[in-house]
Amino acid sequence: MGPENNTQTSAFLLLGISEDPILQPVLFGLFLFMYLITVLGNLLIILVTISDSHLHTPMYFFLTNLSLTDIGFSSTTVPKMLVNINTQSKVITYTNCITQMYFFLLFAGLDIFLLTVMAYDRFVAICHPLHYTLIMNPQVCLLFLLVSWITNVLHSVLQTLMVLQLSFCSDLEISHFFCELNQLVQLACSDTFLNDVVIYCSVMLLAVGPLTGILCSYCKIVSCIHAISSAQGKYKAFSTCASHLSVVSLFYCTGLGVYLSSAVTQDTHSTARASVMYSVVTPMLNPFIYSLRNKDIKSALKRLF
Repeated sequence: MGPENNTQTSAFLLLGISEDPILQPVLFGLFLFMYLITVLGNLLIILVTISDSHLHTPMYFFLTNLSLTDIGFSSTTVPKMLVNINTQSKVITYTNCITQMYFFLLFAGLDIFLLTVMAYDRFVAICHPLHYTLIMNPQVCLLFLLVSWITNVLHSVLQTLMVLQLSFCSDLEISHFFCELNQLVQLACSDTFLNDVVIYCSVMLLAVGPLTGILCSYCKIVSCIHAISSAQGKYKAFSTCASHLSVVSLFYCTGLGVYLSSAVTQDTHSTARASVMYSVVTPMLNPFIYSLRNKDIKSALKRLF
């Protein structure tokens, strides 16, 4: 079929995780439960860190922003999927699809940048404790946050403008539960070479780059912990970054799992199901990881309630 100009494309069809009608009520209940847990859990983390003066430190400043980002991350995809299941409709308008893609890229990028900054924060706290307050002062923390927002806003705008230039065929079925960038590019009838180059460069700069920074930070942290003579000192130093390391591992491992699953299987629904792990499950688990593995958060929760 011939290409259709992108300005005439009125809507896409989100095929979702499964087309089995029997599973739809189960999926609705499951994702509604996970979404509510995500929102309430992250709001609780925000409330605790703001209300407790003991947690007014750079680490918990970034944790608060991570919780806000996770709420936005889940809210970009899950509510629309719940509406589609409830109304038994797979339609998403062209404008809403592009908007959803923009915010998904924005919040995913913010997640990555914040996890990277938090790794650097732990490196400074463990390896340079005497200079921690000097290095991680409020101005530096705000600068890190500002750079994260500006970089990811510009990246999301760039990717969105690139997609807006594409023309789409009459086949407008997206084999996913949200408007994912790669899926949209694959549906295009026009030349996507430039889009593919931009996507590849973005992944290398904005995903692999931060991961390299996180790994370098933790290599330094392990080296500093190894140099501590007492076992108690080693345990205390490691416990301060255990929660963050768990979140980083969960986010990147699930993301890598999605990439590998899409490379080895032709089942598009399998890729969509795998994407649930990093786009829905990870934001839901983050509050539990930080509350169960972090003594400061647990103490603050006890004081709050």
